Amino acid sequence: MTVAAGVFAPGHLGELTRLVPFEMVDDVLASTRRTESRVRLLPARVVMYLLLAGCLFAELGYQQVWRKLTSGLSGLPIVSPSGSALRQARQRLGPQPVRALFDLLRGPAATNAAQVRWRGLLLAVIDGTLLTVADSAANTGRYAKQRCNNGASGYPQLRLSALMSCGTRSVLDAVFDPVSTGELDQARHLARSLRPGMLLLADRNYAAADLVTTLAATGAHLLIRCKNGRKLPTLRRHRDGSFSSVIGGLPIRVIDAQISITTTEDTRTSGYRLITTLLNPLTHPGAELIRLHHQRWEIETAYLELKSSILGGRVLRARTPDGVQQEIYALLSVYQLLRTAMVDATDSRPGLDPDRASFTTALNTARDQIVHAAGVIADTAIDLVGVIGADVLAHLLPDRRLRTKTRMIKRSNSKYQARGPNIDRRSYQATTSIDIVIPDP
Repeated sequence: MTVAAGVFAPGHLGELTRLVPFEMVDDVLASTRRTESRVRLLPARVVMYLLLAGCLFAELGYQQVWRKLTSGLSGLPIVSPSGSALRQARQRLGPQPVRALFDLLRGPAATNAAQVRWRGLLLAVIDGTLLTVADSAANTGRYAKQRCNNGASGYPQLRLSALMSCGTRSVLDAVFDPVSTGELDQARHLARSLRPGMLLLADRNYAAADLVTTLAATGAHLLIRCKNGRKLPTLRRHRDGSFSSVIGGLPIRVIDAQISITTTEDTRTSGYRLITTLLNPLTHPGAELIRLHHQRWEIETAYLELKSSILGGRVLRARTPDGVQQEIYALLSVYQLLRTAMVDATDSRPGLDPDRASFTTALNTARDQIVHAAGVIADTAIDLVGVIGADVLAHLLPDRRLRTKTRMIKRSNSKYQARGPNIDRRSYQATTSIDIVIPDP
């Protein structure tokens, strides 16, 4: 066990500390002017690690998280701060350093995995979700409750939109606002992180003409689903079944397809229309683009990992808007650290799909490393895989199965059947067929 000295000893994140070392945290604190003028019993660096560790132990209060950080530090003179002292320390720190740390960590993972790119383009996806915050007077002044049939929802909510890399589910950028701010407005802010050499996947909510032109102006290519009945002029037909058109003065290519899913029970067919700024059907065939758009669902899996695996469906614990900012940026930072550790592990085996890495395995192993204060400071011989990566490689997931419908569990977690009792929760073997639809002359 090797940790920092004195009052800085509780400031660690187990083996994940190697990805967010002391020097990085100190630089962030200095750049945001949060370095203390005198060394306290709870230095700012320690509070930063406490916030990150709190996301790994979302079911615990901060005093219990502190005990997790110090349980492996036997023999060292460790303080036992009160809940009030921990709260005041978090308030002194504010949200700025945690946001600056997330800005350092976000971005595509360094990997050679073929699944990250398609024909040289980095696959990215954008979408939004809702997070629930604590029901306090301060929070409800910033984040309103949603209207529903029986009045208002029990807790205030906020809208989080993220831009992610499809192959590794790494966070490229993220913004969050009250639910009164729509996903399209948030997408305009996220356009700051789009670059030439990217291919952005999005659902039909993002096919608004002004947003499409804004996203295309970044130099990134687009592949967005739109409504089947949307009227688009046919300027030129291509041999792959697609046709050239225009949206808001932007030249695009339109691909219409019929997708059929056949199981042992029945066959279901639905129409699918995509618009793309990849105008050459020879270099970017329509049939491949139709299959590629399915990668958009990677962000749904990422949101599942954030809201279910890490948070366990819990409400965010912060009771002030500044605390909510602190917690969300810490949550995104921890998620990015876990994803980085998983990619380092899968990259050690050439040809291994990053989808085979288990997020819950990485999460639970990272928790264990914190409790034992293990791997905080690396030896002279650095092992990029580490204990977390070795555990991930030892418990790889099977190849992903084809999904035929929206995700649902076989057994409800609640006695209240929100969607009704007659839902078919069985699993089926399925095959998918895609037919490009040629426009009627």
